[in-house]
Amino acid sequence: SQSMGQVFREFWRHPSPYILATCLSAAILARGLIGGGSWWELLIPVGLLAAMPVAEWLIHVCILHWRPRKLAGLTIDPLLSRKHREHHGNPRTIPLVFIPWQVELYLPVVIVGIAWLVMPGWPATLTMVVAAYVLLSGYEWAHYLLHSDYRPKSRWYRAVWRNHRLHHYKSEHYWFTVTTAGTADRLFGTNPDPSTVPTSRTVQRLHSSPQERAAT
Repeated sequence: SQSMGQVFREFWRHPSPYILATCLSAAILARGLIGGGSWWELLIPVGLLAAMPVAEWLIHVCILHWRPRKLAGLTIDPLLSRKHREHHGNPRTIPLVFIPWQVELYLPVVIVGIAWLVMPGWPATLTMVVAAYVLLSGYEWAHYLLHSDYRPKSRWYRAVWRNHRLHHYKSEHYWFTVTTAGTADRLFGTNPDPSTVPTSRTVQRLHSSPQERAAT
């Protein structure tokens, strides 16, 4: 096992934390420069935090576990989905734990665009961007920690760690939340009693065919 200090130092040996820290710093600077705002903006991070388990579940199920499909002769298979399949195949490989850097380069456009569409002005928009990057950075750290050699000490972390290991080593069809233990999974019915779930033959080979499973 590793100490918290060891895993923290390892975390900063990868590009993702630096990209996220740069985007967060830029968002904080922009929010400070634009000034203004209203007291209700304090509710924005609270709302995002409350919605985070559902957002994690939806992204995990709909994007990360996307099954490649053909449309007009073209195979639709996003980079995030391909990388996540690699991650399931090698859950101990730390570089595969992180959000792909290519995605993080265009993510600011997506986050700012969504915030601008749903917020009434630039102060609130940038507040939402700051909050989104704080939560995204927290997600990245939590997911990395779950795949590191750091062993759970708190009751909360043990529950989250157990859920995520069930997703990676028991069945890819359940336990989709990452930063919480079964919150959105209970809501969407993907938090069964582990003793009732058979170990999946495709938990580390997402979407593989019966022929591919038989060959391994």
